[in-house]
Formats: sequence, structure tokens, C-alpha cells
Amino acid sequence: MRFLLDTSYLYDLMDKPGAFLEQERRILAARDAEFHVSSVSLWELRLKHAARHPSGDRKSRFSPEDVVTALADQEVRFLPMNVAHAVQELRTPLRHKDPFDELLLVQAQEEGLKLLTADRLLIGHPNAVSARELT
Repeated sequence: MRFLLDTSYLYDLMDKPGAFLEQERRILAARDAEFHVSSVSLWELRLKHAARHPSGDRKSRFSPEDVVTALADQEVRFLPMNVAHAVQELRTPLRHKDPFDELLLVQAQEEGLKLLTADRLLIGHPNAVSARELT
């Protein structure tokens, strides 16, 4: 199966790789699985890394460069956002208004991928799948 990793998976890969559920570990280790990381997720990571809490601390301690470096030796394909992704409407609209989620789902839709997510707001969308659904 071909997956687009949700941004939350990138955070978990960086912050707590040992915290994945058994189902998630099996999927991430599957030889027949193909994984993609969107430039949309890297953009979201950059915005969160640049943003600051009132305390002055960064909202994310990981920069997009950290993530790209960490994935360098993994069999991950990076997916750029292109004009078709930018102009295409999501066939099944979201129930919430997160533009990053919408763009990731459009990319999954247009590229024949499934967005692998643990986000409750996305589970059940036809372009998304959770690890629990796959086991």
C-alpha cells in the first residue's frame, strides 16, 4: 500500500519513536509499503518551528531540516506540492477547516495515496486511514 504520512507521524518519529502502537510499527516496517512525506508537512513544521509561545519557547523544537535529515536513510519519497494539488478541490470535504489537513488529503487523492493518520478528525475520511483500520 502507498501512504502519505500525516504531519503528526513526523513529530512522533522525531520525538517519541518508541511510543508507536504495535499496528503502527508493523505498517512502518512493512516491506510492501511505500511512504511519502509532503512538502506541505515540511511547511507546517517550519511554521510551527518559527512560531513562539508567550514564554519565548518555540512551538516545535524540530525544524523541517531536522526531519529531512532524520529521514535521509529511510525509504521515504518526498512529495512536492504542485499546481494540480493547489487548484484541486477535495472530493469529500472536511468537517473542520485545517488547511494543512485539506492539502494533505488533496495530495493523497490526486496521487493515489492514503493519508496515514492517527488524527480523530481525519479518521473516516475516504482519503485517510489509521493503523487500526489496517490490522
